[in-house]
Amino acid sequence: MPVRPLVALLDGRDCTVEMPILKDVATVAFCDAQSTQEIHEKVLSEAVGALMYHTISLSREDLEKFKALRIIIRIGSGYDNIDIKSAAELGIAVCNVPSSSVEETADSTLCHILNLYRRVTWLHQAMREGNRAASVEQIREVAGGAARIRGETLGIIGLGRVGQAVALRAKAFGFTVIFYDPYLPDGVERSLGLQRMATLQDLLMHSDCITLHCSLNEHNHHLINDFTIKQMRQGCFLVNTARGGLVDEKALAQALKDGRIRGAALDVHESEPFSFSQGPLKDAPNLICTPHTAWYSEHASIESREEAAKEIRRAITGPIPDALRNCVNKEYLLAAAQWPGIESVHPELNGAAGYRFPPGVVGVAAPGHPASVESLVATSHPLIPSVSHTPSPGQTSKPEPDREIPTDQ
Repeated sequence: MPVRPLVALLDGRDCTVEMPILKDVATVAFCDAQSTQEIHEKVLSEAVGALMYHTISLSREDLEKFKALRIIIRIGSGYDNIDIKSAAELGIAVCNVPSSSVEETADSTLCHILNLYRRVTWLHQAMREGNRAASVEQIREVAGGAARIRGETLGIIGLGRVGQAVALRAKAFGFTVIFYDPYLPDGVERSLGLQRMATLQDLLMHSDCITLHCSLNEHNHHLINDFTIKQMRQGCFLVNTARGGLVDEKALAQALKDGRIRGAALDVHESEPFSFSQGPLKDAPNLICTPHTAWYSEHASIESREEAAKEIRRAITGPIPDALRNCVNKEYLLAAAQWPGIESVHPELNGAAGYRFPPGVVGVAAPGHPASVESLVATSHPLIPSVSHTPSPGQTSKPEPDREIPTDQ
């Protein structure tokens, strides 16, 4: 049987998009795991490549469990669920897919902004509850708070790929667009016809609506908090389609109750999956929440998976990190003392040991955890445990090359 490197999809089970791209150079396994405790020992000891969404996290402790791992691809733009510095110190390159969902995230952001201004969600709820609003007086009552957009100021925190796409869309609706992003070079604002704010405080003070499009890291966790909310204009709107940890939800809930923030729309939350029945936002008024789906369309999903698989293929057939297009920890890799200066080796990845798995897709689960083998698998193999269970149900700082300032989702 040919020797093939093992690549594992950690937190999913559908490999139908990745297989045509990888089938001649690797064996692809799916783990359908929510933590490394659910990943089979065979994957931990022999996988040289990993694909992952945002539903699993890899700390240094998690990364140390992998014995042969050399490349991780985050299928999406954000990579705050991976300790990229520790990965580099362990000789693991980390890449993302920064561009596939730019339009979808920007469109979703504008939908949230328009919803807050025009109160579409609340008007829909009123009609479902039987409020017919026949007279002008009744319309005024049920649509109270709906506002004109033209002449309002939209403040964008993080003017990367998504931030720029939002700015261009917002201008078409009549917004005056300002932004804060200390890491963009001078002149970007002129090329886009925007106004740049020198400080975050300046942006907060001058915005009627604020939308977040920056990465999440240790420096900007709870960027929107009780202190920064008090610097906002009274009655400001807030939109977040970037990362949940950027907003202190307890402070936001209180600001919504006090009316300091007029309304908020969140696609991302501090704890996901989000539930209205628990947490500080459970009784917050004037709040719209969606389940981390701003990035999604069928086209975007397929494109991101294709690009992730192509990046894995480049890692298998070329040198790491030079062959990679979106390596977000390249600087750390090159600085790491133990980085071996890996050569291109095919069909094995970066000189790793042989992986005696059959071609195709295999389901690999830790003992006691569910998995199933997809129909793409034509043969079984003694190294893969036979498991048959019901499948589980169906993802501001100094920028790295492809951060969310630029894009992420």
